[in-house]
Amino acid sequence: MVPFSILDLSPVAEGSSIRQSLESSARMARKAEDFGYKRFWLAEHHGMPGIASAATSVVIGHIGAATTRIRIGSGGIMLPNHSPLVIAEQFGTLEALFPGRIDLGLGRAPGTDIRTAQALRRNLEAGGNSFPNDVVELQQLLGTPVENQAILAVPGNGSHIPIWLLGSSLYSAQLAAMLGLPYAFASHFAPDMLLDAIAIYRDRFQPSATLDKPYVMVGVMGAAAATDEEARYHFSSAEQQFVNLRRNVRGPFPRPVADMENFWSPMEKMNVEHTLRYAVVGSPQTAEAKLAAFLRETQADEVIVSMPIHDIEARLRSVELFAGLGNFMRAAA
Repeated sequence: MVPFSILDLSPVAEGSSIRQSLESSARMARKAEDFGYKRFWLAEHHGMPGIASAATSVVIGHIGAATTRIRIGSGGIMLPNHSPLVIAEQFGTLEALFPGRIDLGLGRAPGTDIRTAQALRRNLEAGGNSFPNDVVELQQLLGTPVENQAILAVPGNGSHIPIWLLGSSLYSAQLAAMLGLPYAFASHFAPDMLLDAIAIYRDRFQPSATLDKPYVMVGVMGAAAATDEEARYHFSSAEQQFVNLRRNVRGPFPRPVADMENFWSPMEKMNVEHTLRYAVVGSPQTAEAKLAAFLRETQADEVIVSMPIHDIEARLRSVELFAGLGNFMRAAA
């Protein structure tokens, strides 16, 4: 049994508004719930005109109000941008509003450019270096208070919200193993260290009160459609976005194009195809084969799919088609 989940960034599609983007995320979450996905996570990014999920905990509340059963949470909160107490209070509030449904995924990257990161956290070096201690402090704030505990997260204390560590390097794998936490690897945009990170995490995992054995989630970009050609067309929006990031061009999430050869240079094409080499793009038959190969390679416990598709109706159709793949994978297991 390999559960499927969704990672969303509330893309601000070219020609739409932030309000429309947030409503599209709610529609996507309802569709995911209807089709049996396990989780719907949102990611913290800042200063990006094409992404509307900067105030991640607020958007999680919006998604919670639009759904009734699916787990909701962060993929992730960039903890060095915040104090552990603030995050404990925010997610404690979410847990009070949506009991038993909240996940707290944590990362240590800034989720933005250096200048914006400086504006967020003021001291970049301290934020990164204190990450392990901040994770432990957050665990304590969300756990059962001890006698004479000086600082209480209200709401938050006693909530025992599941904490995940997210990463794209060996560092996060080692920390997740040491703390006995579930681990999610960002293979949807940083594939190079995936297999090494999973191996380190599994080899060094220490059972904890949270988890008795390793649990690995892997990320993929995805675009499923009736045909390979249609899926590739929709996925060209994500390819353009990655090129624009490297060109330092900031703008809304671009409309798809029929031919990427007129957009990128040969070097840009090579870099993007390398970065997105685990992307699952195609008809159900093509996507099934790609996803099955990926799962054989990683032996992952869960897959989280990001579907960067400009048109919301095509995105919802992709959610439905991936759900069918999930049912196939479960049957095959």
